[in-house]
Amino acid sequence: MRAFMFLFTFFAFMLVSPSLAVNVVGYGARGDGRTDSTAAFHRAWAAACRSARPAVVYVPRGLFLIRPVAFNGPCRSRITFRIDGTLVAPRNIYAIGNSEFWILFYKVSGLSLQGGTIDARGNGFWNCRTRGQNCPRGSRSLTIMHSNNVVVSGLRSFNSQTIHIAVGHSRDVKLQNVRIRAPSGSPNTDGIHVQSSMGVTITDSVIKTGDDCISIGPGAMNLWIQRIGCGPGHGISIGSLGNSHNEEGVENVTVTNVVFSRTQNGVRVKSWGRPSGGYARNLHFRNIVMRYVANPIIIDQQYCPNGGCARQSSGVKVSEVTYKNIKGTSSTQAAMKFECSAANPCSGIRLHNIRLSFVDRLRRPTLAYCRNAKGSHSGVVTPKTCFSFHKTKLNM
Repeated sequence: MRAFMFLFTFFAFMLVSPSLAVNVVGYGARGDGRTDSTAAFHRAWAAACRSARPAVVYVPRGLFLIRPVAFNGPCRSRITFRIDGTLVAPRNIYAIGNSEFWILFYKVSGLSLQGGTIDARGNGFWNCRTRGQNCPRGSRSLTIMHSNNVVVSGLRSFNSQTIHIAVGHSRDVKLQNVRIRAPSGSPNTDGIHVQSSMGVTITDSVIKTGDDCISIGPGAMNLWIQRIGCGPGHGISIGSLGNSHNEEGVENVTVTNVVFSRTQNGVRVKSWGRPSGGYARNLHFRNIVMRYVANPIIIDQQYCPNGGCARQSSGVKVSEVTYKNIKGTSSTQAAMKFECSAANPCSGIRLHNIRLSFVDRLRRPTLAYCRNAKGSHSGVVTPKTCFSFHKTKLNM
């Protein structure tokens, strides 16, 4: 009966759609969770990619086991990749762990990826790393690379070995209504990572990971992040920046209407404590709720987890950063930290209507910490700011 419903849904879709419909089952894929369907997915993609009219690659319900797969373009027309089932990785961590990518869309323009679940079964990989064994380098679950005009909607990503969704060297990418989940102790399982890309929008999503909910790397410009639930995880981070001397900057990023719940950080900018030509500017964080967050507002330009940065200052220039309408609770006393570079002090920090309180049975005051930071404020700002400023009227 279930098989009949799959076929009925697929053929009904074919009748009402002017697109070419390509069902992966018709190319040899099996939704039993055991059969390797990688080659079948390749064949289905090739048929859709060479179509002169818009095409739909359809993955019906079921568990489809696939190894690392690259869906390469450019294609002749637009493609919709519709997933009603679940794509799973092999349980052997080396099957995808020695590849940087598990599912890769490369040089594809006009792609719509709709629905479905991808599960990389990363538990074995994390355990290997925790035990300090000779592990593979780990794989990202979904990567969009050198692609334009892409929409990812309704996707669920579970248990990635490393980053769940990565966007690189791409333009006009929309990620909406995605659900991302990995255990809080899973290492380096960033939810979404954006780098060297322009015009990326991330909206209406819930991200629970062991690392950053969203991380923004060098070369990211014109990003809009809105209506996100983040936690557990490390918050939303711009950086780390300044890992190399000749590095692209980050510019024009807006983060709004986000709720952070029990995360390590809220909104963070971090850079390596060593020379660099990078920058981060025109950043806007507004309409944000913090729920028991360790570092609700933080700029850290002394990032150096493995040492080797002694007596060096970050060369990354952080400027024009606005924090507006941010409220909630901090799990540490210093709810705002601006640890900026001695060589390149932070400038243009603006605070407007900040209400952060330290959750403490001893009723110790909520504090702000500043070093090499310059800024101004308006409205109510709690905790009291620590850099030298005069009260100003902000037009935001």
